[in-house]
Amino acid sequence: MFAIKIKIFSVIICAVALLLAGCGGEEEENQALHEMPTRVKAVKVLTTNAPFTLSYSGQIVDRDEMKVQSKVSGTVVEKYVKGGQNVVAGQILFKIDDRQYTAAVLQAEANLAKSQTSLAKERVDLQRDEELWQEHAISEQTLTNQRATVKSQESEVAANEALLQKAKDDLADTIVYAPMSGRLGIDDVPIGTLSTAGNTALATIGVVDPVFVQFAVSEQEYLRFARATTDSNDRNRERFKISLTLADGSSYPYLGEFAEYDRTLGNETGTLTIRTIFRNPEGLLVPGMYARVEIDGLRIPNAMLVPERALQQLLGETMVIVAQSDNKSAVRKVTIGEKIGSYYVVKSGLKPDDLVIVEGLTMLREGMPLEVTQVTDKDMGFSFTPSAQIFDVEKTAKAN
Repeated sequence: MFAIKIKIFSVIICAVALLLAGCGGEEEENQALHEMPTRVKAVKVLTTNAPFTLSYSGQIVDRDEMKVQSKVSGTVVEKYVKGGQNVVAGQILFKIDDRQYTAAVLQAEANLAKSQTSLAKERVDLQRDEELWQEHAISEQTLTNQRATVKSQESEVAANEALLQKAKDDLADTIVYAPMSGRLGIDDVPIGTLSTAGNTALATIGVVDPVFVQFAVSEQEYLRFARATTDSNDRNRERFKISLTLADGSSYPYLGEFAEYDRTLGNETGTLTIRTIFRNPEGLLVPGMYARVEIDGLRIPNAMLVPERALQQLLGETMVIVAQSDNKSAVRKVTIGEKIGSYYVVKSGLKPDDLVIVEGLTMLREGMPLEVTQVTDKDMGFSFTPSAQIFDVEKTAKAN
């Protein structure tokens, strides 16, 4: 019995020994695999005066818009245009019932004629009194009274002339003309509408060539535009190219220019409204439409750039993995700025001569051995071509 126990104990010892030997071999194998270098591709941090394109969501607005109103009250009896029509300054749009204004002109003419006849009579009497006074046939007081009567009658004639002119103006104002060239809205009134002078809007007219495209920028971007366009050194003054992409993805054929800046920042958004002006000879741009505004020509001097694919996000922080001179990996936390095509601007966390890994990042950790193949940005297809992403100015303004 004792011999059997010894044999069983020997078997157990042998099994444990074999197990330990096997575990030790697996650990050694894992360690060997860990020490095998990982093949990666890396590019050098790019330092350059980076071309920078900003994109904003813009809206087309009228350059000028006004309500067409009549200067006299009355019923609309004629309409010579229809909604949506292009008109030129001075074109007849509407006619107001002119019967009462025609009668007013006739009445004013009659009153003027009557006062002119009375004035002529009083002037004849004055001339006679002047002669009688020279002959001492009448008193000086009588002459003075007649002179006053003539002056009073002259004033009445002048007043009646003014009333006649007003009556004629009112009659002329029964024809409503286009105050400027542009396009009518479809809010024009029908025939039979009772128009109140200076109150009833008969139609809306707006200038459609050129038009404004309006969008909002952050305070930082406004300062960038303002400094770039007013730089006293012409060599440093940036030349902007302002283009439009329409809602169907097509490019608008004309370039725009900066036209107007609002006078204050929005209290809630912290943004500033800017208007650019675009030609619109074909009338393709309609107020109220939305389009993407792209502004090229900006540059970030001495910007450090890393490819987007080199960036990794972890717990709200951005990191890259660099290949050190000893061919081991190192994790670097970075602060990024603007996105420029395939790149992001790095504000802190890297040096200009760092090699950032862009391929083979899976399962890489701090201190792992690397087999590095250095490639160029061209090899990887990286470029400064901007993406179609709209620049979210409100988020940028809050972040800054």
